[in-house]
Amino acid sequence: MGTLAEIEQATKHYADHRELLKLRVSALNDEIEEIKRRYLPEIKTAAADTANAKAALESLIDDSRHLFVKPKSLIISGIKVGLKKGSGSVEFEDEGLVIKLIKKHFPEKEWELYIKTTEKVRKTPLETLDAALLKKLGVTLEGTSDVVLVKAVDSEVDKLVTAMLKEAAGDDGERDAA
Repeated sequence: MGTLAEIEQATKHYADHRELLKLRVSALNDEIEEIKRRYLPEIKTAAADTANAKAALESLIDDSRHLFVKPKSLIISGIKVGLKKGSGSVEFEDEGLVIKLIKKHFPEKEWELYIKTTEKVRKTPLETLDAALLKKLGVTLEGTSDVVLVKAVDSEVDKLVTAMLKEAAGDDGERDAA
């Protein structure tokens, strides 16, 4: 068991290390932003030029479909060009009507092949219910006793530092995932 003076000293030690981490993260972010500012105009130009070159190539291939009967595609300069069978897509305007018609035309056991039904308990809203109601629902609350609190109360950089510390500790923060 420690004394309040020891806790104060350990807190100062933690705060000092945290401040150093914040300074290093801030310096990293500053350098990243500088690099982005330096290269982004060139990257945008190259992306636009690439999109234009692709559009011109697609237009040329579309106008030259007769060259891609057999084989339907070729690899030139590491790029596969030519024609391919379109994959198509299923489209409908009224999902409710489609579900109704599936139920009409298929036996009940086959519905699940075509209709997705999902039921899942949402944990976050359950946290707002009182203990008696949760007990009726067969739900228990875990971890409601006092827990150790160590939380900094500062800037945006602090949020990034907190995220990095969580990542380093292996805490992904996902509660409702399953």
